Amino acid sequence: MLWSIISWIVVGGLAGWIASMIMGKNAQMGFVANVLAGIVGAFVVGLIVSLVSEGGGMPEAFSIWGFVAAIIGACLLIWVVSAVRGRGRTKV
Repeated sequence: MLWSIISWIVVGGLAGWIASMIMGKNAQMGFVANVLAGIVGAFVVGLIVSLVSEGGGMPEAFSIWGFVAAIIGACLLIWVVSAVRGRGRTKV
């Protein structure tokens, strides 16, 4: 259990950093926000996957699907936070 939590923190941190670069927010967010976005995003997507799949739990952190899920979750989280803050929109 403890190893699983630690592995999700590590994978989530890396996924958050990659997601912030994908979303173009790396310079604006900073290291701590990148890690938090990855961890929370990984948790949210993992929770959704475990609820949708029949009898399946969260994907393993150190797997391709776990890493992809963490990046997707972090991207979604960054997008939602940007939309709520209003900084995601460009002025015309």
